[in-house]
Amino acid sequence: MMINSFWIFALASLMLNITPGNDMIYVASRSMGQGVRAGIVSALGVMAGCMVHTIAAAAGLSAIIGKSATAFSLIKFTGALYLIYIGTMSLLNKKKSSFRDLNNEQLPSDRKIFIQGLLTNVLNPKVALFFLAFIPQFIEVKNAHPQRQIVFLGIWFNCSGTIVNILVAILFGRMGRRLSKSEKFQRIQQKITGCLLIALGIKVAAAGHRN
Repeated sequence: MMINSFWIFALASLMLNITPGNDMIYVASRSMGQGVRAGIVSALGVMAGCMVHTIAAAAGLSAIIGKSATAFSLIKFTGALYLIYIGTMSLLNKKKSSFRDLNNEQLPSDRKIFIQGLLTNVLNPKVALFFLAFIPQFIEVKNAHPQRQIVFLGIWFNCSGTIVNILVAILFGRMGRRLSKSEKFQRIQQKITGCLLIALGIKVAAAGHRN
């Protein structure tokens, strides 16, 4: 791969990763509601989801999703329903979520938060189509191993995005910790988190096959 192409890819990846999107909003909402740790674990879950898409793109599975309206719709609506479900659970949750008072039994486990971040990303077919459309633009076609190039560029893009999401988790987590002293904010925060997740689900569901 030409070095000039790589640096263009790295810059484009950074610009795309700092643009607010579904993953960033998800990590921010988790951080505000459950703290920096939960936000970082969510970011790592999203990272794992991106790795699934990277491997799928290298294996050509993303092309199947891109060509099959049925496969695209199935994954899209599954992901949308999942986001709407966890958003609804947040809206219906009556427990206070103060950073000072929550103990380990009340907080979701890291494993659960990680899996939620993973599924949120994996079940978004637009991410698969993005990898299929974006990464091949920077592949050196004369290279005998295009799959290796796809995996390398996918990992680079993923790591760049994860760093951004971790910074977002730290920022919003600290904001949430400071504001958590207000019980009114706690109630409002839970409603905002639920509404954001439901809105993300509706956005995913409304996405067109070729968008």
